Amino acid sequence: MHFKVRPAAKEDCKEISRMIMELAVFEKMTDQVKITHEGFTVVGYALYFYIYSTWKGRSVFLEDLYVMEEFRGKGIGKGLMNKVAEVGKKKQCVRLQLSVLDWNTPSRDFYAAKGAQDLTASEGWHLLRFDGRDLDNLANEAPED
Repeated sequence: MHFKVRPAAKEDCKEISRMIMELAVFEKMTDQVKITHEGFTVVGYALYFYIYSTWKGRSVFLEDLYVMEEFRGKGIGKGLMNKVAEVGKKKQCVRLQLSVLDWNTPSRDFYAAKGAQDLTASEGWHLLRFDGRDLDNLANEAPED
């Protein structure tokens, strides 16, 4: 199968929105998605951003890697992840990080086969989140400038 990995364009937003909902269905979190669109020609996406490690320097965080179910197993996910790694290396990133749900064994196995380290198992790191009222409370308690 032939596919093309390229940066997203404005006209891809509808397709990406659709796949975000499909990802939410897969991850059993549809109540979290507040966007909708219909129709498609794009079959996968990778959403990433840059972060900074205190000890290691600039890194890239892979927020989402999604391929429509009927197109999985054809190298598209690998191609997307490879492209994110390539973009990160060009920006002098020293590592690529991501999180994956504990029950998502196929994805965990996929990442492990590519060399990913499970930091929860090897180093004991836990992913934490503040949102909603808890985030508001933190922000409201910030010292005055």
